[in-house]
Amino acid sequence: MKLHHLRSATFIIESGDHRILIDPMLGAAGSIPPFSAFRFKARRNPTVDLPANAGDALEAVTHALITHSRTFGIRALQHLDHLDSEGERLLTRKQTPVWTPDKDADYLRKLGINVNTGLVPWQPVPFLGGTITAVPCQHGHGWIHTVMANGYGFFIELPGEPSLYISGDTVLTDDVRRALTELKPDIAILAAGQAQMDLGKPLLMAGTELMEFVRLSPGTVVANHMEALNHCAVDRKTFAELVKQAGVSDRVRIPGDGEVLTF
Repeated sequence: MKLHHLRSATFIIESGDHRILIDPMLGAAGSIPPFSAFRFKARRNPTVDLPANAGDALEAVTHALITHSRTFGIRALQHLDHLDSEGERLLTRKQTPVWTPDKDADYLRKLGINVNTGLVPWQPVPFLGGTITAVPCQHGHGWIHTVMANGYGFFIELPGEPSLYISGDTVLTDDVRRALTELKPDIAILAAGQAQMDLGKPLLMAGTELMEFVRLSPGTVVANHMEALNHCAVDRKTFAELVKQAGVSDRVRIPGDGEVLTF
């Protein structure tokens, strides 16, 4: 298995002939409005372009997973850092089969996206000769998660490959702990950027939660969702220092944009 990290939460899983795209935010730097105007500098998003090797990798995509896409079915509240207009264009042009939360399936179909399966929490379904299981996310602490698009993470088992858990946009919950301790993924993808809006508590895991996630993970942790959005407080250097202080650096990988990890 190879993991081709593109930017933020967007990456591609390479397994045999399959190329599985996760959460396609594919637009140019600055194509999305800022997600914070006061708490953080009001820079337009993404704050960086896609890496130079993204084009060929995206054309090779065969399948896609979208962890979450909208709040209350309202187009204006679509989470563009997980599915933007360029991501939509790619998926509709290629009619790429998509797996996504059941509550998002009809919304995405109305956009012309080829939704293969709407996933239900904790119910494994067939996926490319193996299985995929949806794990509920809580997108924020406190009241703010009620107005966010609470999606799913994904636990994936493919023939002859290490098992993989994608946390999705979530804080640390009992469902996340269950995924790590009961499903025991060989690789866990951690959304580590500690995103936060101008109001409310963090939308993703904060420092102590990040390190608990790493400690609970039985295998390798790959950190993403950093250094591409203006509302993410934790960058790669900060996360690496947290990992070092916790004494778990040997189990954590922090890919750069465009980097390919082989397992």
